[in-house]
This record gives sequence, C-alpha cells and structure tokens, in this order.
Amino acid sequence: MLFARFNFVTRYASAIVLIGTLVATSWAQQPQPAPQSSAPALPQAPQPLAAKSQAQPDVVRDYSKPRSQFPNVLAPYKPGLVAPPNLSNTSRIDQLMHDGKIMLSINDAIALTLENNLDIVLARYNLNIADTDILRALGGANILGVNTGIVQNTPGGGTGGLSGTVGSGTGGTSVAAGGVGTGTNGLVSSTLGIGSTITSFDPTVTGTLQMDRGFAESTSVFTPVPVVNTNTGTANFSYLQGFHWGTNLSVGFNNTHITTSNPTSSYTPSLASSFQVKVSQELLQGFGFLPNTRFIRIAKNNREISDIAFRLQIITTVDQIENLYWNLVYAYENVRVQQEALAFAQRTLEDNKKQLQFGTVPPIQVVSAESTVSTNQQNVILAQTNLELQELLMKNALSRNLEDPTLAGAEVIPTSTMQLPARKAVVPTQDLINDALGHRAELSESRVDLNSREINTKAVRNAMLPSLSLYAYYGGSGIGGNVSPDALPPTCLNPKSSFGKCFSPTTAAPPFSNGGPVGYGGTLDQLVTSAAPDKGIGLTLSIPLRNRVAQADQVRAELEYRQAQVRLQQLENQVRIEVRNAQFDAQQNRASVDAAQAAVDFQRQTLDADQKKLAVGVGTSTVVLQDQSLLTAAESNLVSAMAAYEKSQVEMDRATGLLLDHAGIVMADAERGEVAQMPNVPYVAARENPQSVMPPAQQPQ
Repeated sequence: MLFARFNFVTRYASAIVLIGTLVATSWAQQPQPAPQSSAPALPQAPQPLAAKSQAQPDVVRDYSKPRSQFPNVLAPYKPGLVAPPNLSNTSRIDQLMHDGKIMLSINDAIALTLENNLDIVLARYNLNIADTDILRALGGANILGVNTGIVQNTPGGGTGGLSGTVGSGTGGTSVAAGGVGTGTNGLVSSTLGIGSTITSFDPTVTGTLQMDRGFAESTSVFTPVPVVNTNTGTANFSYLQGFHWGTNLSVGFNNTHITTSNPTSSYTPSLASSFQVKVSQELLQGFGFLPNTRFIRIAKNNREISDIAFRLQIITTVDQIENLYWNLVYAYENVRVQQEALAFAQRTLEDNKKQLQFGTVPPIQVVSAESTVSTNQQNVILAQTNLELQELLMKNALSRNLEDPTLAGAEVIPTSTMQLPARKAVVPTQDLINDALGHRAELSESRVDLNSREINTKAVRNAMLPSLSLYAYYGGSGIGGNVSPDALPPTCLNPKSSFGKCFSPTTAAPPFSNGGPVGYGGTLDQLVTSAAPDKGIGLTLSIPLRNRVAQADQVRAELEYRQAQVRLQQLENQVRIEVRNAQFDAQQNRASVDAAQAAVDFQRQTLDADQKKLAVGVGTSTVVLQDQSLLTAAESNLVSAMAAYEKSQVEMDRATGLLLDHAGIVMADAERGEVAQMPNVPYVAARENPQSVMPPAQQPQ
C-alpha cells in the first residue's frame, strides 16, 4: 500500500502540521465575544448628534523596533497598519471662533500651524519613514533612503534662506527630494551602499516537506523488473544567519525515506539522515564591523538628518506663517487708515456743501472734495480686497481643509500688533555668524551627511580587496530502515529476481550488524555518536583581475566625499552672507520706521495747522484734503515699514537658526501635532479692542 510505504513521512508531516495548527490557534486567536444574556436588550438612551470631527494628535511611534513574536508568533508576518491621514482641523480653531470671526494672535497662528499646516503634516511622515530604514538595516538589508527635502512656498508665505528671498510672494507647494541617490543640499550620493555583500542578520529557516511517487521504465539489463516504483519522502531543514563581524553560520538537516520495488536494493524502506554545521569568516573583503554594519550606521544618520530636516521644516513654515501674519496685520491696519481718510473726506464734502449754500466757498471746492471722496472710496475697496486675500491665505495655511463653510467664510481679525523694541546695542556681526554656524539646520544636515559619506568611503575601499573566506564545517550521517525481502533467502538465491547476492550482517553497515530493522531514532542516534562524521576546513579565494569596477567605485566615492566637503564650506559662506544681509535689512527697516514715523508726525502737524487756518477763514478745504491725503499715505507707509521691520526680525532669527528658540516652540509638540506649551513671539503687543474693519454687508452672518 502506498500509505504503508509512506508511513514515516506521513507521520512526520502530520505531526508538524498539527503542532503548527495548535500554536497558531492558541497564540494568535482572536478574543471571543462575551456570551449574550437571554434577557431582552434594554433600549439605548438617545445619543447626542456626533460632534464635528477633530484632528487627533499623531501617535509618536518608533517604527525602528520590530513587532515581537511573543506572545503572538505570527505578528512579524502580518502587515503593519498605518492609519489614514486625519484631514480634520483641530479644536483650537473652534476655540478662537467668536461670532463668525477668528480672533487670531500671532501665538495662536503658530500653534495652529504646528497642529494643522499640511506642509508639516507631510514632513512628519518622513520621521517614521526613516525609522523603517533603520529596521530594514538591522535585518541586514540595504537602505531605501529618506526624503530630506523641505515642503515650502506656502501660498503667500514666502521665506528667505538658501533657496528664496523674504516676501517672495504667493506660490504653490514644492517638494525637494533628498536622501539616497540625491543626498542632502542637492548633492548626488550615487555610491552610497556599494560594498561587500551582507548576509541577512535575521535568521532564515527553510524547510522542505515532499512526498514523491515515481515510476521508471527499466533501461538496464541489471534491473530484473520492467518498471521500478520508487516512493520518496523528504524532510529537509536549513538555518542561515550572518553576523556583524562578517561571520556566516549555516546549519543543514536532511532526511529521506525511500521505498522501492527494485529487487537490487538492499533496504526498503530506507532511511537516511544527515546534518552539517558550517561557519565561514571573511578575512579581506567584508571583514569587520564597518563594512557589515554600514547600512545600520547610515540609516541612523539618516534618521538624525530626518530630525534635523523636520526642524528645518518647522523653521521654514513658522517663518512663512509669521510673514503671512504681518501681511495680514498690514492689510488690516491699511483698511483702518483708508477708512479714516474716507470718513474725513466725506465730512469735508458735507461741510463744503453746507458752506456752498451760504456762498462762503466756490463750487470748485465741492467738486474737489467729491473727487477726493471717490479716490478714497477706491482705496478702501482695494485695501479691503487685499485684506480678504490675506485672510484667505492665512486660513489656508492654518487649517487642513476649508470644507467647513463657517470657517471658509469667517473673518480673521489679528489681535496682535507690532511693538517696536527699544533701541539696544548692536550685536557684533561675528557673534551672529557664530550663532548661525552652530544652529543652522542646513549645516547640521551637511555635517551628518559627511559622516555617512565617510562611512561609505571606507566600505567602498574594503570592497576593493579580494574575497578570502575561511570556513570550517562538521557533520554526520546515519542510515536506517529494513532489509529488503528480495535480499533475504530464498528470494535472493533466485537469479531471475536478483543478482543472487544475499544480505549478510557481517558485511552490512554497522547499524545493520544485528540484521535490522533500524528505526528513525537509531538513525538520528548515529548523528550524535558520529558514526559517519564529515568534517573539514578550507579557504575560498576570489581575485577579480584588473579590478576596474572597484577602482571606479572607490574613486567616485572619494570624489563625492570631497564634493560634499566643498558644499559644506559653500553653505557656511552663504550663511555668513545671509546673516550679514539680515542684519543690514533689520537696520535699514528700523531706519525706515523712524523716517515713516517722523513723516506721520510732520503730516499730522501740517494738517492740524491748515485746519486751524481754515477755521479762521485763511485756508481752503482743498489744502486740508491734500494734507489728509498725505497723512494717509504717511500712515500707510508707517504700517508697511513696521511690517517690514517685523519680517526682518523674523529673517534674522531664521538666519541665525534661533527662530524656534526665540518663539518658544517645543519640537515635541510639533512632532506630536498637539501644542501643549503655547509659543511666545517677542516684540508683540496685544491689540486694544480688536474689531472688524469690514463693512457689515461683507461680514459673515
């Protein structure tokens, strides 16, 4: 019978399947639902309507740690679940909403940015992506690289730095790539990862269970049967693992169970087992920790670069948001200035009309006043539409979506205003440059990148060596089974059915010295007692003649390393220029503020003097209207100059790398997407009695 002949393999395979089933069901079982009561279910209390969906803080998870096999042995083989992105806004926006208006301070704007800005949401994923590269490298695989680019150009934000200028205007979101294949700061890193082959640090267990029934027609005169039936059961297992110092371990354990109808076979069924343990050590190429752990070191460096790049993303985005906020403040103040000018012109027009009725002013002054009112009305409309645009840009930057019609139509009222700091001693330029060289994220990225390139260069040098492997192995084999009936008298004496040779315990293998049978336990016992050992030691040498590929890779890696050194120096030079430019810009904008303030004072005094002349009948209303127009322009210039000065202070903080420190931003809050400690931007004052400057018809209902 086929099943009797395959008795060993059948029992062995059934035991393995049974054990696997028990383990899977007992260790990976799902919790069972609680038994339901036979009592009828009580009606549920009415539930309130679901509240508006709010974004939850991101769970900071370390993806560099593998899922443990205990207590669930199947956990490493199940896909990890990554939650879909939550595109709902945080509750902070609702807290700032009052009567359809968002009462927004600059600190609130930065807090909302850290929680909702999509540029930061995008960059936050890079941290976890870098973690997965570490996990991959810990397993002995090559790394896939990380994105070190900065998502920038929030519409209306405009930022300064190595890739832009302050106030660059509106623009779309752009993503700059980095990491493997592109490197940081725009440099190519094409040789990263080249080097000796690394055996997986994760042990690999391979098993083969096979049952085969084969029929072969006789093609030899020595086979006394026309068709030979051979049934073979195979159970082979292997274990392979590499280690950080260049050592490889392999273990093989093979088993076969054969039954055959060939009368020339001495044993049927026949058992055969063997094992071999082999250890190899690379002595030249691939020797030591550095070439074998290069991916782990580079992956950890890339994780550090991702942290730095995320910090740079926060700096860039906060820079843009502060610029947006001061643009909003300017637009808000400009509307107020233009409305005051329009109100003054309308009052003057009414006065002129009354005086015209008494014949105290010529008609031309009424016409002049009407022209001024028309011009001021146009200026108010222009200022209001610009304010609406700035409000839209601000809401877009501070929210994940604008699907809520209440939010989309809400008016944004800035509750912070510009506060000029008292004049202080000018900080020496060199001190500012030293701050920048120590704090600029771009320089930190390049320094870590240089370290990765240095590791890679050493690994590529090692790959130029010939491959010399020292190995040693030890193994053994054993046989078992039963003597074939065809090999026992009287069958073996019949020349028609066999060769006429009979089994003899004296000439048989040692396990069959007692005539057999030999079970599977006896077969395995031979492996332990080394009845038939197999051991050896050797060297394997491989020398690539001319070695041109390795030469090219090594020189290319060195060239890219030197190129990165030059790029670091270039970045330092650019940082020095940025700091000086930011310092000059701040000084110039402060002078502009002083000049604009003096112009406002002068125009206000001139207007006051001409109004007094008009009151005593010496001046004309036309001159007064001209004075008011000049005063309006001066006040608008003052607001613009103050906004420019605030932006220059922001640029100074960004250029020196101290923007987050001066604004009181906690990186842990930014990574989590939930602000626990409110930012505190310096040189900002709370606006007294903030209120809408838009006409009632345009205010949201």
